[in-house]
Amino acid sequence: MGIWALGLGYFLFYIPYSGLSKAVTAGLLTKGIPVSVFELLPSTVVSTSLTMLLFITIMGWWKYALGSGAAGLVPRINLQTLISGLGFATIIITTTLAYSFSGISIVFALILMRGGVLIMSPVIDRIFHRRVRWFSWAGFGLSLLAILIPFTGVHDYELSLAVLLNLSAYLLGYALRLPCMTNMAKTGEKRIAIGYFVQEQMVAMPALALIPSALAAIGQGPIMGQLRLGFTHLFSSSYAPAGWAIGLFYTGLGIFCTFIYLDRRENTFCIPMYACSSMLSGIVATWILTKWFHAPGSSNVQLAGAMLIMAALLVMSPLHHLPLYAGQLRAAVKQKRLVLVAFNKSAVASSQGPKQERFITVDFQALRQAARGSSRAARGS
Repeated sequence: MGIWALGLGYFLFYIPYSGLSKAVTAGLLTKGIPVSVFELLPSTVVSTSLTMLLFITIMGWWKYALGSGAAGLVPRINLQTLISGLGFATIIITTTLAYSFSGISIVFALILMRGGVLIMSPVIDRIFHRRVRWFSWAGFGLSLLAILIPFTGVHDYELSLAVLLNLSAYLLGYALRLPCMTNMAKTGEKRIAIGYFVQEQMVAMPALALIPSALAAIGQGPIMGQLRLGFTHLFSSSYAPAGWAIGLFYTGLGIFCTFIYLDRRENTFCIPMYACSSMLSGIVATWILTKWFHAPGSSNVQLAGAMLIMAALLVMSPLHHLPLYAGQLRAAVKQKRLVLVAFNKSAVASSQGPKQERFITVDFQALRQAARGSSRAARGS
């Protein structure tokens, strides 16, 4: 059930992240004056970098990335975590950019981003010879359909060259990140997962802050100029608090999202669950902006897609384990009957025999073993 707690955490952090990103860049929080995403980006990336590294320190996770031998006190980075970290930094920047384009809603931005990653998931499982179970295929199919249905309204949006280039960079980030994760860390072992996470952040967080800083230092052209302005007013601008908050929320969702990917299950299960969580959070964020700021709401086709997402979550949820639960319930009932029969026999013996105090001992360990045997039989059938 741990992966579902991760999905819930991701959902809760993504709502304020996506809502704030859209509200600031659309001018909903700045008296109708839109803020350039490149001016907002410096406070966002610095906040994400600092809070992510602070989180690892507070959790005491640096020890999971320590080297061996003479380098045993120094956290190590290998080639795959280097590639994955650069991919993650690319994902963070392009995700924030995706919500800044005019004519692109939160939900449609999610449709574009999640659709490509969903298609990658079974391909990566196939490359690494991972078994894909039936409910993962079902969740994958429903999630993909949920994303394609709102795409029928593509004429309502503006798919500019900048949007497509940003989407390509976003998908490239995942094309770099997911194979490395699958090859190294999807083992189900806590130490391996945390070690990979720490090594990845050791690359991603410095890159996330240094790359925009380098571009701001060059300062040529409107984009680099806006980045320089953002770094110059890192604390003093009216939108800086929102940028720091966006970065903080991305840290939270980035942690939950990464550990969803690192779960030992196949990508065809993990990625649809992550996609469903983010799509639902995007719909909630859109509703909040509509309710409070009178921003455009979700269309009927987007809401239809949300219903399919809920269906996908139900298919992938523990409901597919109903035969196992039924077997465990039968085993529990059988255990209770054994105890009752033993006590009834004791009561009958006491009423018919000599008047002396009688006690009964129930071997609960043996009963638990019998229950586990029944449960394994149910799982096998």
